[in-house]
Amino acid sequence: MENLRKYGNPPFTAAVVHGGPGAPGEMAPVARELSSSRGVLEPFQTKATLEGQVDELRDILEEHGALPVTLIGFSWGAMLSFIFTALNPQFVKKLILIGSGPYEEKYAASIMSTRVSRLVKEDWENFLFLTETLNDSSAKNRDEALCSFGKLMSKADAYDPLPHEEELLECNCEIFKGVWEEASELRSSGKLLELGTKITCPVVAIHGNYDPHPYEGVRGPLSGVLNDFRFVLLEKCGHKPWIEREAKERFYNLLKKEICNY
Repeated sequence: MENLRKYGNPPFTAAVVHGGPGAPGEMAPVARELSSSRGVLEPFQTKATLEGQVDELRDILEEHGALPVTLIGFSWGAMLSFIFTALNPQFVKKLILIGSGPYEEKYAASIMSTRVSRLVKEDWENFLFLTETLNDSSAKNRDEALCSFGKLMSKADAYDPLPHEEELLECNCEIFKGVWEEASELRSSGKLLELGTKITCPVVAIHGNYDPHPYEGVRGPLSGVLNDFRFVLLEKCGHKPWIEREAKERFYNLLKKEICNY
């Protein structure tokens, strides 16, 4: 799979980083919206290690980006962008985190329980089947199961979604398992949050109040380690602000303003 798509015209001053890990393509709507006024890169993470994903992102930005760029990460992509910026501060002039996962382990336990509490009976049964498949290393359809699991979680993550099409290009369970195990250890050890002390650029976190990823796990920890940090909570908004009926316009207005304000 190609690991980059470009939108708009050069210079490419912004880049959007997808979540997952292993879920490329989902940031396409955001890239398209922003590309009316600037060049936007949509890099895909194809490596199955955290170090590999950081190196891959650096190589793409170095070759194609107008450095330093505005880096916009979503979900896992927000955490990856946070790690990347700490290790490569010269590449990023502003970091924007959308629907980020929490930065301390104590906030992570409630994510899945919140999602499960929102599932109807039929979805709950599907959840159990997909979870069993993903945990079975001998299963041959784990990539398909990961895509199905992601769609199921998206239903639980949304507050009032507009009709939309999922734009995932593929799902890769190997990437998900490999990277997330490393990232989870980094968070539980406290080293993830410590990386924030190395970030020198402005950081803005945008989060929906209905997002199962608790915003307290972003706002609180990052406020303590970042020198230039702002947090924006969107009401009536789930994990993906760009699909939310009540928040989409506010989200894009805010995002475009943040990109313009260097």
